Amino acid sequence: MNVVVLVKHVPDAQLRRSFSSDLTLNREESILSELDEYPIEAALALREAAQDKEISVFALTVGPEKAAAAVKKALQIGADAGFHVQDAGIAGSDALTTSKVLAAAVTKIGEEHGGVDLVLTGMTSTDGETSLVPAQLAELLDVALVTQADSLDWAEDGSSLAATRSGGSVQQSVEVAAPALVSVTDQANEPRYPNFKAIMAAKKKPVTDFSLEDLGVDAAGVGRDASTIAVVSADERPAREQGEIIRDEGDAGVKLVEFLASERLI
Repeated sequence: MNVVVLVKHVPDAQLRRSFSSDLTLNREESILSELDEYPIEAALALREAAQDKEISVFALTVGPEKAAAAVKKALQIGADAGFHVQDAGIAGSDALTTSKVLAAAVTKIGEEHGGVDLVLTGMTSTDGETSLVPAQLAELLDVALVTQADSLDWAEDGSSLAATRSGGSVQQSVEVAAPALVSVTDQANEPRYPNFKAIMAAKKKPVTDFSLEDLGVDAAGVGRDASTIAVVSADERPAREQGEIIRDEGDAGVKLVEFLASERLI
């Protein structure tokens, strides 16, 4: 059984974000998306819990040269091998065109490794935060889709996967058979941290690079020109204005209520 986990190299949320001159997000100071650690952990937990299945966990990313760092971190956490799609023609791609590249990459991995049974993603990326890729990718791959899974385990018979999904006051329990795509939330597990032994072992794990040509993807069908969504302008966020200070002179409660009412917060 082969599991592909999508990982993304995103700007560090602890730092100030900015756009480059071509109106693409500046990714100079980037890290593995925190939300992608949960599907990695889910894949490793499935591998450890499998009794009669040999499971390989592959990390897949799309991005420029520095995006390889996301794959490297996934290998340190425990993935068996990595795949990196990098091609200048991908720059400026929106969610849909990115999904097309990912679909081609997953298909290529399946051709070379005897199929892909499960694709895992995070609940969203911490840069674009669209949450569009899981559904789009599942449609392109023509596989079953489970989104926003709060847990993911083997079903009792071991032939399918059991997931729970929460929405408001309702919790759903669903089962899905391979091939499937599941997006995992940050409530699904507690991601592990790589120890020194795992970090050293990751250096020996294989990483395969793909270009658009390798994947059989026409460069004219991806990238900025082929995307339906693009950033057309970007301005610095206005400086925060000083808030109103309410001093307690015996009527602070009244003033606070009046302020909240004026802002239509109550």
